[in-house]
Amino acid sequence: MKQFLYLFRGGDEGFANQSPQEMQAHMARWTEWMTKISQTEEPVPGLPLNNDGKVVSKDGEIITDGPYAEGKEIVGGYVLVEANDLDHAVSLSKGCPIFEFGGIVEVREAMAM
Repeated sequence: MKQFLYLFRGGDEGFANQSPQEMQAHMARWTEWMTKISQTEEPVPGLPLNNDGKVVSKDGEIITDGPYAEGKEIVGGYVLVEANDLDHAVSLSKGCPIFEFGGIVEVREAMAM
C-alpha cells in the first residue's frame, strides 16, 4: 500500500452558512466518510486547518502573513490515506463531504524517501 494526501480546498462559504445543527450533521458525515475510507474502526488521520498562517521564504529571511490565495485555492484541511495506487486513492475520495459545498479534493502520492 502507498500513502496519499488529500488536500481539501473550497466549500467554506457553504459550510459557514449552515445552522449549528446542520454543521453538526455535516461533521458527522466527515467522520463517517473518514472511517469508511480507513478500512478500520478509526477514521483516517487528518484535520481541518486554521485560516491564519505565515509564509516563510528566502531561507527564513522573509516571513509574511498568509496564505492569501483566492478563497477557493486555500487548503482548508488534509487527510492521509493508504491505497494501492493513484486510481484507488481517487476512488476512495469519492463521496467526500466537501463536495456538498462545491469544494475539491486534491489527491497526491507521498513519495518514499
